[in-house]
Amino acid sequence: MHGKLIQHLQSFHHFNADEIALIKYCFEPVEYPKNMIIEEKGNVPVHLYYIVSGYLRLFHTDEKGNEITTHINCPPGFFTSYFHFINQTKSDENVECITDCKLLRITKENLDRLTLESSAMKDFSISVFHQSITYNENRSKELSTLNAEQRYLQLLKNYPEIIQFVPVQYIASFLGMKPESLSRIRRKLIN
Repeated sequence: MHGKLIQHLQSFHHFNADEIALIKYCFEPVEYPKNMIIEEKGNVPVHLYYIVSGYLRLFHTDEKGNEITTHINCPPGFFTSYFHFINQTKSDENVECITDCKLLRITKENLDRLTLESSAMKDFSISVFHQSITYNENRSKELSTLNAEQRYLQLLKNYPEIIQFVPVQYIASFLGMKPESLSRIRRKLIN
């Protein structure tokens, strides 16, 4: 599983043999079944995950008991309740496997060690942080400026495979709409 992570990292920065060995040492391979919550709300997130395969979501429950999906990620990429992981604070969100998942996980302590001992990893971490900020700004803008159909079409354009693996209710919640609304939009687009 480490091969995909190393390939991903090397596409952004050059890592020498010692850095690669340290990365392999710090990232632990794990597999989780579909529907498993791997980081629970009310706790400090223990791990940052690199997705080798599978789909994850970040969600919380509103005051009415509805699950609100705030983030869906697909491979490859990193995933956790990022703000709380970095700041080591209790998260108000759960990280759940939507599908069976193969992941590599790293603790905050080991991530800090990697960024201290590897300038390439430090540079990579900064670029991931910048990508995360850009993604969140774009997502916020889309939620406030695009109508429901436009948000759905934008999601399909950026992540066409998501429909095959992620249940409609999670996609609808992520897009800020009810599942019935998304079903209407999908029917309209098919016709």
